[in-house]
Amino acid sequence: MLDRSGATERGARRLRRWGWALVFLAGLGIERGALLGGSDMQVLDAQFAVLRQLAPRPVERDVVLVGMDDRTTAAFPEPMSLWHRHLGDFLKAMAEVEPAVVGFDLILPDRSYDAVLPGADRALLEGILATRGKVPLVFGLTVDPEGNTRRIYPPFVSVAGRDATGYVFISNDPRVSADQVARYFDERLGDDDSWRPTLAGQMARRLKREPSAGYIDFTRGELVDYVPFHAVVAAYRAGELEPLRARFAGHAVLVGGVYRFDDRHFMPINLARWEQAALGTENNDYAPGVFLHLQALRSFMTGGPIERLNDPSLWALLLGIAMLWRVAPTPGRTALTVGAVVVVLIVGSTFALFHGVLVPVATLGASALLALGGRVAFEGVLQARERQALKHAFGGYVSPAIMDEILSGRLGSGLGGARHNLCVLFADIRSFTHRSETLPPEAVIALLNRYFEEVTAAIHQHGGTIDKFIGDGVMAFFGAPKDLGEPCGPAFAAARELLARLETLNQALAAEGITPIEIGIGLHAGDAVVGHIGSTARHEYTAIGDTVNVASRLEGVTKEVGFPLVCSRAVAEALGGDGAQGLRALGARPIKGHAPVEVFGWRP
Repeated sequence: MLDRSGATERGARRLRRWGWALVFLAGLGIERGALLGGSDMQVLDAQFAVLRQLAPRPVERDVVLVGMDDRTTAAFPEPMSLWHRHLGDFLKAMAEVEPAVVGFDLILPDRSYDAVLPGADRALLEGILATRGKVPLVFGLTVDPEGNTRRIYPPFVSVAGRDATGYVFISNDPRVSADQVARYFDERLGDDDSWRPTLAGQMARRLKREPSAGYIDFTRGELVDYVPFHAVVAAYRAGELEPLRARFAGHAVLVGGVYRFDDRHFMPINLARWEQAALGTENNDYAPGVFLHLQALRSFMTGGPIERLNDPSLWALLLGIAMLWRVAPTPGRTALTVGAVVVVLIVGSTFALFHGVLVPVATLGASALLALGGRVAFEGVLQARERQALKHAFGGYVSPAIMDEILSGRLGSGLGGARHNLCVLFADIRSFTHRSETLPPEAVIALLNRYFEEVTAAIHQHGGTIDKFIGDGVMAFFGAPKDLGEPCGPAFAAARELLARLETLNQALAAEGITPIEIGIGLHAGDAVVGHIGSTARHEYTAIGDTVNVASRLEGVTKEVGFPLVCSRAVAEALGGDGAQGLRALGARPIKGHAPVEVFGWRP
């Protein structure tokens, strides 16, 4: 049959040696399951904000935003679905100033409105035709409630030319589907992950930039001001082309709504300068949707979106972090390691983000916590088990107070002692030698064990320390190793309880036909040296000094004075003096090897 304790110890040694592998697998599971993906994204958003403050990176020939706002709506008398003439004039203006590309984050009509507004279709078609060969155009696409693409009136698309449409959607991060913050770009849209060209992607292609999937880089570019759509149209109609040419020529132009309550999305950072000026902070992350396309386009123009750290590198990091399990867990070392890991993760991941790589900080941090915290917890469990085993094995040899000091590490193992103010208790059975001569040894041992059960319970209940059992006697002291303040009160209470327990025990003995037990108890208070006494090979925790000797002699005085409990004046005064607690002054009594001691008696 296997030794269970030995098997357990071998298992603990194996876990201590190979626990890092479990941590690595757990970290890999967290990463593969994206269990902390939301926390990784929150860290990413915070790093975006930090990098924008510490290392701003403007975009050369930045995207120009043309915004349709409440003033635009007020400037044009027609409903927006009939803005054909205004859109046509805007396109004619663009044909004159020749930007690099123009994209519309709005949906053109799906049918002709000539029956409602004669000449409307012609006005818009003339604007589109004016840009042919001069300015690439990209119009937004959307879908109907059934998920089918909502078409644009075919003549508009035909005149605009090939690749002139793109979906206005920004996909969710596939690893963090519950996150409502838009920060991920991918042209695999829809439930079937089919490829669909996007507005920002098509504009990037017209700029000779091939878009790729990844996280939109919100560190690029400055806060954005917009040019009002109606102002551009008014300037064209007034023939004021030079200011428009200075603002738009050679730039990518994005047209979209910047309304206060329409088409807004949660983003890592609200880049609208006019809203930041009003709010005084960049923490208002509910921004116009057109900024997603603008920032995605900025990302393509400056090196591409942010890519997640590739799997081999991430696994190598997880493995390295898992090896922290092997760091021996001391309080100082663990704290230092935790601090170092936090600094490295924060600084290193921010540096990587600056260079276009996303490092999942929360996932790596959780792995580090598993490695360091798991090792600390593992060692704590082992120590608790060892303490429990030690307590189980040796709890019967020392008092609970001493065992607690040993297990807590406060009680050193070196020889020597310290001075303490103690109250020492000696108790002894009357005429036990005669009793032992008339009983079999087994009966004597059984009787002593029943008696000492009561003695031990009474002393321990009041915080006392049992020094030793001496035949049928016991020595105990109060005030060490646990400081009781004034030790005489607990010692006197323990002596009284012992006598009460003895009365109950004697009733049981009488019922069994066994002669009752009579005892004497002596109490004395004073200084004594408490500590490890003996040799390095064999020693005991005990108290020595005159206080101990006097207490021992006072126990003998109980036979002379006829009181089961006798104490010295030092104890009586600590309890309140003559008459307190039922004490009776008995005068000075001679003590062998000592000057006479004034004693007090007490009986139930």
